[in-house]
Amino acid sequence: MGKDMFKLGLNLLIISAVAALLLALTNSVTASTIAQRNEQANAEARKLVLESAQDFEQVKDAKTDNSKGVEVSEIYEAKDASGNTLKVLPSGYGGTIELMVGIDSAKGQVSGINVVSNSETAGLGAKSTDPEFSDQYKGKPLEELSVLKNGTPGDTEIKAISGATITSTAVTNGVDAAIEVYNNSLK
Repeated sequence: MGKDMFKLGLNLLIISAVAALLLALTNSVTASTIAQRNEQANAEARKLVLESAQDFEQVKDAKTDNSKGVEVSEIYEAKDASGNTLKVLPSGYGGTIELMVGIDSAKGQVSGINVVSNSETAGLGAKSTDPEFSDQYKGKPLEELSVLKNGTPGDTEIKAISGATITSTAVTNGVDAAIEVYNNSLK
């Protein structure tokens, strides 16, 4: 019986080692393709949120501290227009929301947002990608925004997604963080 258990354990060890090796090999082969696709998605998101620009250059030395405590993972400056894009990572209900924010510096307003990825609840928080919600940010002034649960939003207010106030607040905090970093470091 002891000998059979040893053989069984050895077989499982060999199978696990082969599976781990194959997974590592697959990861190393696909890592560069995944990185290229992520960069392509980010480039497309930059163009969506700052439509007046097509060519961007990364800003590496900007101060990204903000009162919202939201991570700012990248900042790009439009080379062929007046503005910046900032990728922010606010925490939503289902985890981190990857959000691209465009700022039109000539007009002094938010030019648009794009939820690059999220793991919010389907049918609720995932509605943050719907134009009905995300288009509210276009044209907002470069000052702190707030979330409104009911009623008609004012100049600095965003109407929350029904049943998804946490996600609405997270996206708004991300936009607020981008505005603050822009005003303090890029303006």
